[in-house]
Amino acid sequence: MNTSFELFDIYSLKTPCYVTDEGLLRKNLETLKYVRERTGCKILLAQKAFSMYETYPLIAEYLDGTTASGLHEAMLGREYMGNREVHVYSPAYRPEEMDKLTAICDHMVFNSCAQWRKFREKVQSCGRDIKCGIRINPEYSEIETDIYNPCFTGSRLGTTLENFDETALDGISGLHFHTMCEQNSDTLERTVHAAEEKFGKYFSRMEWLNFGGGHHITRPDYDVYRLIKVVDYVQQKYGVQMYLEPGEAVALNAGFLVAEVLDTMKNGMDIAIIDASAACHMPDVLEMPYRPNIIGSGKAGEKPYTYRLGSATCLAGDIIGDYSFDEPLKAGDRLVFCDMAIYSMCKNNTFNGINLPDIYFNTQNGMKHLKAFGYEDFKSRL
Repeated sequence: MNTSFELFDIYSLKTPCYVTDEGLLRKNLETLKYVRERTGCKILLAQKAFSMYETYPLIAEYLDGTTASGLHEAMLGREYMGNREVHVYSPAYRPEEMDKLTAICDHMVFNSCAQWRKFREKVQSCGRDIKCGIRINPEYSEIETDIYNPCFTGSRLGTTLENFDETALDGISGLHFHTMCEQNSDTLERTVHAAEEKFGKYFSRMEWLNFGGGHHITRPDYDVYRLIKVVDYVQQKYGVQMYLEPGEAVALNAGFLVAEVLDTMKNGMDIAIIDASAACHMPDVLEMPYRPNIIGSGKAGEKPYTYRLGSATCLAGDIIGDYSFDEPLKAGDRLVFCDMAIYSMCKNNTFNGINLPDIYFNTQNGMKHLKAFGYEDFKSRL
């Protein structure tokens, strides 16, 4: 099967492996830089989606900093993105981590007024000017998959208006909401109006507003000009500094997972077993679920030869999907899965003792092999 790929020689790499491409990453960052320059808003890398710290100095050329979901991500942002801003939000902070967080974070967002009251004295006496905020839940979201919906019934993420205590706002300089996932700017526009209906009376009392992530700004069909319009509207109406914290948009379509066919077999259909795993190496394929694109492939039945792709784990449901190809698959063929820079590297695991993929960075000066994993990495997690 012909799996030629213009960015790099896929047969020169050790599989399975993740490859992030510098040129594609820069293309995304240029778009984000354009939004920053047009609006004056600040844009942060949400590390939960992309934590490949080798790229942080590059990202720092374009963005304002990082946002973290806890201590370790905050430490990573501070260590590898220099003097850029470090923001953190957690549904509940661990008291024993507060000294380290207050030593490195520039913004801290609290999930509730009670959490802010609990830690206010600690933050205000740390000797640093940390900007503090409350995460609000506007109870409006257009996400249809509950596992990714911060506003679904009974959500723990953010404070609803019913539970918002305005007497706790002393020391609070901003409000934060995050209600989107892989969505366009029309969704943001509707979400802003929903948030205004509930919390708008507090917006003008703030120095900054953070509209979280889920903005697919670098997707080809994304309406960037509508985003600019929404950001300008909010900043001008309320006199605040706006923050956006996309994760996916930073590295969207900038990375790949290269895998090798290990064997083929038949059981009512053609099956190919590969050295990459949905459960271990691209868990969102099972969680979302979704079907990643493979370069040169088609949907089942679209091309002459259809295969069900599965991994070498013992999990019966570790199936990536059904794909068709121009030629029969055989052991040794390489497959290139698209859009694998985001989440895959952050969420992978060593279930069944399956090794983690190597990590490569395809730079303007050539391919860099950044990381290889082995038995000790598996052992050290247990």
